[in-house]
Amino acid sequence: MTSRFLQKAETSLKSARILLDAGDADGACSRAYYAMYDAARACLAWAGVEPVRGEFKTHHGLITAFSLHLVKPDIFPAEIGKALQNVQTLRLAADYEATPIPTEKAGQAIAAAERFVATATALVVMSERGSAASPP
Repeated sequence: MTSRFLQKAETSLKSARILLDAGDADGACSRAYYAMYDAARACLAWAGVEPVRGEFKTHHGLITAFSLHLVKPDIFPAEIGKALQNVQTLRLAADYEATPIPTEKAGQAIAAAERFVATATALVVMSERGSAASPP
């Protein structure tokens, strides 16, 4: 299951870059966030964290679980992990507000998503190969 989420994350990253290049900063922010969302799901699955009472049915629930099970115990770097909430806030503005997101902010969201997905992939893939931390 982790590899499917990581593949979705990579696809969303590619889409974010394409959208930004096409001048759609709002769409790019949305895809950047969903790249991070799927990478976070991969990490939670890797860590054996199962949704309790539907906590992954909301974005807030997933972000909370990610923070609790991966960031707070220092499994996932806090600085990179905090970007998940920041990019989600930007995505909400992109999806629900009339004012477009500036291209520069969308580029920053994509850069944050690239770091997040790369870190998640390294955590999951390297540990599956036995060269990084094991799940808690």
